[in-house]
Amino acid sequence: MFYKPAEGHGLPHNPFNAIAAPRPIGWISTRGTMGDNLAPYSFFNAVAYVPPQVMFASTAAKPDRGDTKDSVAQIRETGVFCVNMVSLALLDQMNQSSAPFPAGEDEFLRAGIAKAECETIDCPRVAEATASLECRVTRIETLLGQSNFLVLGEVTGVHIRPDCLRDGRYLPPDRMVRLGYKDYAVVRDTFELDRPG
Repeated sequence: MFYKPAEGHGLPHNPFNAIAAPRPIGWISTRGTMGDNLAPYSFFNAVAYVPPQVMFASTAAKPDRGDTKDSVAQIRETGVFCVNMVSLALLDQMNQSSAPFPAGEDEFLRAGIAKAECETIDCPRVAEATASLECRVTRIETLLGQSNFLVLGEVTGVHIRPDCLRDGRYLPPDRMVRLGYKDYAVVRDTFELDRPG
């Protein structure tokens, strides 16, 4: 089939949501005047090595946050955020934290997630995450469409859970990824591949 997104696809579910997949899940934690917040975003990835930089996109709004959601609202306020990596052991808690709680509700508390403090920024992090990336915002871009924002940040601190370091390499037990729709996957089967040259 072929379709032009502006004209619709005629399917019961949007195929674009599942085409660009798998996508790592950035579990974004923030702190603002209304308290601590935690929410998963599957439009997330690393974008540069030196200095290390990441991005995530927020694509919806809440009535109590104006044109965006809690994460972006608090990042606008403070200029910092933390990206926490999701493993299978944290899947249920990650999913619970995606609920549309009112602004000011602490998802760490609501979902029973252990909290730790960041080192380089004033922000909470998920204590049991396999890795957490402390970030300072470099820019927030308004994207086409309503309530679509791209957040770019420089990584200023990296936490790695001790059991995820083996022979000097970050090797978590698994990695949760989003496939689109309600579909997720666990990545465990990996292999090495040398680049030519």
